[in-house]
Order: sequence, then C-alpha cells, then structure tokens
Amino acid sequence: MSYPRSDDEIEHIARGLMERTLPKSGWTHVAHFAAAFWLLRHRGDAALHDMPPLIRAYNESTGVANTDTSGYHETITVASLRIARAWLIERPDMPLHGALAELLMSPLGRSDWPLAYWSRERLFSVAARRAWVDPDLRAFTL
Repeated sequence: MSYPRSDDEIEHIARGLMERTLPKSGWTHVAHFAAAFWLLRHRGDAALHDMPPLIRAYNESTGVANTDTSGYHETITVASLRIARAWLIERPDMPLHGALAELLMSPLGRSDWPLAYWSRERLFSVAARRAWVDPDLRAFTL
C-alpha cells in the first residue's frame, strides 16, 4: 500500500475531495483517511460534520450513487473520523503524512478494521449505511 509522502500530497487529496476533482480511482481507503486527517487538522471538530456531505457530493460527482447498497456509509465514516481524530490528538505536532503512515500500519489502518467491532451483517446493513449503528461485537469507545 502506498502512502502520501508529504503533507502537500495529503492536502492535494483533501482539496480534490472538496473540489470534486480527485479522480475516482484516487478515492481509496488511504485517501479517505488522508482527507479526514487534513480536515481534522485544518477544521478541527467541524470536520466531523463536514466530511459526510463532502463524501456524498464527491460520490455523486464521480457517478457513484449514495443508496442503501452503495456509496456513502455513515457508520464506517463516523467511526473512521473518530479514529482519525483520536490518532491526531495524540500526535499534535507530527506531520500529517507521518501520523497517517503510522495509522495505516496499525490494525486500525486496515480496510477491514470495522469487522473487529461490528459483525458483517450489522455493518453492511441498510441501517448502518444510513445512520450510526452501535457495534455488536465489542465496544467502540473512540
């Protein structure tokens, strides 16, 4: 997995999301966390409210419908934002690209990390896609 090697690369990803200019192929698992890190560092907790509509709008601009089976997923987005926020709080002076690389190399950086907290059935339910759904396997305290 390739990680952004500079904070400028992370900013490029975040601005591409916000301006809907990031190529669809560039909207990866790494890019989701990169954009979250940039937004959290530059907008603080406002990023927790800003990112969901940004993702929905970006999806629509790239032809991805936000439906009950595709596109935006509220539970995964909110949980990922909570992880990113907690990670950055512990690393206030670390460059974003360094903090991002550390996160992505940790168990929480894996694309399947939510399955440690939610069963597949619950996580991929319509309810979890539409709104926050508490985990059913173990507590998520971030």
